[in-house]
Amino acid sequence: MAVSLQKGQKISLSKEAGGNLTQVKLGLGWDVAQGPQDKKGGFLGKLFGGGTGGDSIDLDASCIMFDNNKQPVDAIWFSQLKSKDGSIVHTGDNRTGDGDGDDEVINVDLAKVPTEVVSLVFTVNSFTGQTFETVENAFCRIVNADNNSEVARYNLSAQGSHTAMIMAKVYRHNNEWKMHAIGETASGRTFHDLMPAITPHA
Repeated sequence: MAVSLQKGQKISLSKEAGGNLTQVKLGLGWDVAQGPQDKKGGFLGKLFGGGTGGDSIDLDASCIMFDNNKQPVDAIWFSQLKSKDGSIVHTGDNRTGDGDGDDEVINVDLAKVPTEVVSLVFTVNSFTGQTFETVENAFCRIVNADNNSEVARYNLSAQGSHTAMIMAKVYRHNNEWKMHAIGETASGRTFHDLMPAITPHA
């Protein structure tokens, strides 16, 4: 059964997965909030390319790899969909949130993550600039990719006038991978804008 993560909570990924965890994926999903104009028929939303949900909302998942000195080693995001070492792969940019389930996925082969990398920090940004208060059903989740079972889920329920969130950190501890739910809100269109806030968590 998946653990529903709370801000600041730490869990052992391998224990929650019921064994050694080597292949994981982080899924990000959201729905476009329906504004008043959509409840009257959705015409404006379709007119501006947002389907039934008003203007398109483009959330982006990113992963930054850090070494033991809290220095960034690599970053996986919509402009670089694969880490240089090949251990982390982003499935591609979703610019609307349309569809069910995960809208963006970052796959991580923990066994291939270089030994000098001690932590992976995951973030989400609103590239199109809308604040999270306009986003419905936003979530991120960790999935055991070996059997596609959900290990942990973090509901991005924080509402307000921010456009980014430092979601979680996956890190090595005593030869085991653990996850720390950070849940810190911030502002910025890409992870670059968040680096001063991300680094203390690395």
